[in-house]
Amino acid sequence: MPTLENIMRITIIVMLIAANSVFGPVRAQETKTAEIANVNNGGQASLRGLTELDETRPADAFKKIPKDHSPFASDYVYQPPLIPHHIRHYELSTNANKCLSCHSFKNAQESDATKISVTHYATREGQVLSDVSPRRYFCLQCHVPQVEAKPLVDNNFKPVDSLQ
Repeated sequence: MPTLENIMRITIIVMLIAANSVFGPVRAQETKTAEIANVNNGGQASLRGLTELDETRPADAFKKIPKDHSPFASDYVYQPPLIPHHIRHYELSTNANKCLSCHSFKNAQESDATKISVTHYATREGQVLSDVSPRRYFCLQCHVPQVEAKPLVDNNFKPVDSLQ
């Protein structure tokens, strides 16, 4: 007849075997996860260059914005005009919009700036407002400063004939 001590030994051995079969694959999965976390670019160049995916590369230098000049030509119909001047330190928040100090209908002639389009004074339903529509208030959603920068990728875009 088996003794209590032998029964306990057998129980412990069975528990160890069961634990190894249950927790063994988890440890193997942890090893695979650790290997995946150590990622690299695989030698593939991208717009980031050959920077490793888990590294932070230095920021690019600021692009040069040309001095104030006449507006740039559009490349396609309904293209939001590009901004031909510096906008650094312009406040553009729910409390103030520096762009409107020159480009609003009221101030454009005095400041010799381009007036914003009448479409900026209409709601989505076409109702004309006395002030700029809230959906058109944040100018930088559509308009960006033009910079002197080489293209990131080759571009063979040609504007439509009517804009040339």
